[in-house]
Amino acid sequence: MIDLYYWTTPNGHKITIFLEEAQLDYDIKLINIAKGEQFAPEFLEISPNNRIPAIVDHAPQDGDQPLSIFESGAILYYLAKKTQQFLPTDIRGEMDVMQWLFWQMGGLGPMLGQNHHFSQYAPEKVPYAIHRYVKETERLYGVLDDQLKDREYIATDYSIADMAVYPWIVPHQQQQQNLEDFPNLKRWFETIQNRSAVQKAYEIAKNLKTEATMTEDSKKILFNQGRR
Repeated sequence: MIDLYYWTTPNGHKITIFLEEAQLDYDIKLINIAKGEQFAPEFLEISPNNRIPAIVDHAPQDGDQPLSIFESGAILYYLAKKTQQFLPTDIRGEMDVMQWLFWQMGGLGPMLGQNHHFSQYAPEKVPYAIHRYVKETERLYGVLDDQLKDREYIATDYSIADMAVYPWIVPHQQQQQNLEDFPNLKRWFETIQNRSAVQKAYEIAKNLKTEATMTEDSKKILFNQGRR
């Protein structure tokens, strides 16, 4: 059994997609980031960066004590290695997937996150910041569109790279992007969207009926944090 510490964000969706694809048994532990539950001492023992998602695997491969892991990319890699699914076993295939996983973790996610922040949540609309991150989002979409021009998935086969990237493309309209401008990306997006496990993961999120995150009080919790 895997405990998934989760909230309905793009990074959270990555892990439910994998768990549904691999048909693993898991139990969702909701961490309400709007109420500051990510700062609870017991959660910080699992995720010292006070971010979701995180997991605790109660049956790790080494047969030892339960294993806790934070950072969505590390979780995807761990689960792929554990199940021997969605990650090639040859070095070239594995590196093809891993470089795009790192691209998502180091570029796509952080830049699109800044897009969301300055376009939607910042108390002051800063035109330079909005333009900066909307254009960087466009650039990154273009990188992905080029990668997908002659392949069905980001790497050779469906992999953890696709699972990592897809949830960040879902809010493309909020990011001020039109998928019609990126035909290869659009085709890939619709392919992933139609997978039954992906639909199940998003249905789970919908059924959890979590309240809106971005209230004025929650913004004070989520943004402009210093050292706790």
